[in-house]
Amino acid sequence: MANVISNVALVPGIYVMKIEGTFKGEMGQFYMLRSGTGYPLLPRPISIYDIGEEDISFLYRVVGEGTSLFSRLQPGQEVQLEGPFGNGFPQVEGSLALIGGGMGTAPLLLAAKHYPHAHVYLGFAQQAFGVDAFEAVAASVHVRVGGSIVEKVDPHLYVNLFSCGPTPMLQALAVKAAGSPSRLYISTERHMACGIGACLGCTMHTRGGNKRVCKEGPVFPVEEVDFDDLHGV
Repeated sequence: MANVISNVALVPGIYVMKIEGTFKGEMGQFYMLRSGTGYPLLPRPISIYDIGEEDISFLYRVVGEGTSLFSRLQPGQEVQLEGPFGNGFPQVEGSLALIGGGMGTAPLLLAAKHYPHAHVYLGFAQQAFGVDAFEAVAASVHVRVGGSIVEKVDPHLYVNLFSCGPTPMLQALAVKAAGSPSRLYISTERHMACGIGACLGCTMHTRGGNKRVCKEGPVFPVEEVDFDDLHGV
């Protein structure tokens, strides 16, 4: 159990919850969270948004019962969390672009802090959120509301690309990056129950065989990703 420090709506339905304590975690990893009541039974996997010396933060969207309960948590109330889990973004050298779409911007903030020279591209369908957090740490931040943020990215300018977002955005980026010298890593998503690879509920078909998103992922090199499988989520 840990105490909530703050739980703030950035825009309607999108919150950042900051939790008190000393936590570990790398860019692209996640925690399993549920409210302090222990209900619902299964926790929710949520990417690490930010980590301080005495706190950890999570960006989340209210989409169901579990996240609705999160949105009602007040400072001082308790939350259950376990982690960090998963295989996050790799350590790289050279130029880097971070490309996020909607809630896919969440796991990229730690990467922006780790690589302050990175160029950040953030796309939103209707309303931007959390942009100021990236502007505080990144070399440059490009934002697009409506349309595709991928149109603003030239993969030939970068040695490395990290991306997270809706599957059509990721696939468009993969097509655009094909034939360029850049190495593209994408963060994928699956429904999860345990977070440690035991239940096999988040198994995803890849070009290297079936892999667990919670264990071998959620970050994969693009050449391993089967986009037909991702579209089925």
